[in-house]
This record gives sequence, structure tokens and C-alpha cells, in this order.
Amino acid sequence: MLSYDNSMPVNGQDAAPPGPGQSASSRTSSGKAGSAARTGANGHAQKHNHIWLVTGPAGCGKTTVAEYLAGALDVPYIEGDSANSSLKFHPEANIEKMRNGIPLTDADRWDWLTALRDESMGRLNRGSEGVVVTCSALKRKYRDVIRVAAYYDHDILVHFIFLSASPEVLLERVSKRQGHYMGANMVKSQFDILEPPASDEKDVFSIDVSRTMEDVKQDALAMASNILQADS
Repeated sequence: MLSYDNSMPVNGQDAAPPGPGQSASSRTSSGKAGSAARTGANGHAQKHNHIWLVTGPAGCGKTTVAEYLAGALDVPYIEGDSANSSLKFHPEANIEKMRNGIPLTDADRWDWLTALRDESMGRLNRGSEGVVVTCSALKRKYRDVIRVAAYYDHDILVHFIFLSASPEVLLERVSKRQGHYMGANMVKSQFDILEPPASDEKDVFSIDVSRTMEDVKQDALAMASNILQADS
């Protein structure tokens, strides 16, 4: 069974080697598609491919922000918690747990996290200059699993957009959702294990989502655009 109990040092995109048992399918060669000049949404050549993780607890607006960001950047979007798509990353056992208000354990999440990482890298390998992914990434060691992508392929930069709000705000939002398997009782369990980004996690950008969703989307796009401009 995989274990990621030790956090990786984060200094920009520096990453420690992956732990034993991590998927070898994430390894890429320097000849992958898209390793030549890349053109981002701003029309300028990019030096790197980018994985944009939109993260946070249930109800923070991950899907809304991620769909907007992917459209604005003209890159693929991966819904990490999808239960309906043919491309489903959570095993059915995880979905049943969440549907019944049972919190996922670390062991439940490892294969899900590595599958999201591998799919993100696969999209880049097939020629996309970036990809937007929704993933709660509640703990630092969960974020570390995704950071391994930059260890395997130094052409990749990983960024986390952490959507932050109080439990009260998120409970109100989740209680209004229709037809989603993750109910309001999951908000408390997620906050119980939440590890907000530490000051040395330089690849994480926090956005307060207690404001209007339009403001949140614009902040996320502005942050991404600034990074892409600096990378051109």
C-alpha cells in the first residue's frame, strides 16, 4: 500500500524524489509532444507546461472556477470528483462512502490522487500546454502527490489555487446543491482534516471565496495570466 506520510520540501517547483510504489506511468521522456515551443492563451510562447489544481473543501466552487479557468486559458479540464463521466477517477467504493457521509481515509485517496496526476501528465504529453484539474487536496501530502509531476518532468510547473471560506459559508452552499453525492455532512469531515497551505508552499495561491463567484473567477484568471506572462 502506498504511503506519503513525509511531506516533500517545496521551494518553487523543487521536489524530492517520489516514494516507493508511485506510478511509473507518470515518467515521461524529453521527446514528448509539446516539449517544443508552446503558445499560451496570451499568445506568447511558454517555457513550461502548466498543471492548474483548483482545490479546497466541498462547496468552495472548485468546478465553477475550474471550468471558467480552463475555458479562458483554452486548455483541457479534468473533474476529479466526477461520478458520471466515463473518465471517473474515484473508485465506486469511494463514491459510496462519500454519498453516505463516510470520510475517506488516506488509503482511499492515494490511487485517486495518482490517477489524477497521471491523467494530467497524459494530457500534456498529448500536446496540451496546460490542464486544469479539480481536486480537494486537503492535506499537504496530498498536494505532494501531484507535485511529483514536476519531478518526473522538469518541463512541468504545478500550481494550486486554494479556494478558502469558512465552514458556515460552505455548509450553506452545499445544502443548496441538487443531485451531488457529496452532502453537507462532508463539509465538517473535510474541515477536520484540512491543512491550509503553509507559508513555504510557494506554488499555492489562496483566494477568498466568500465574495461573489465572478470576483473569484477573475482573481483566479488574473493569477494564472500573471504566471503565464512571466513564463513567456
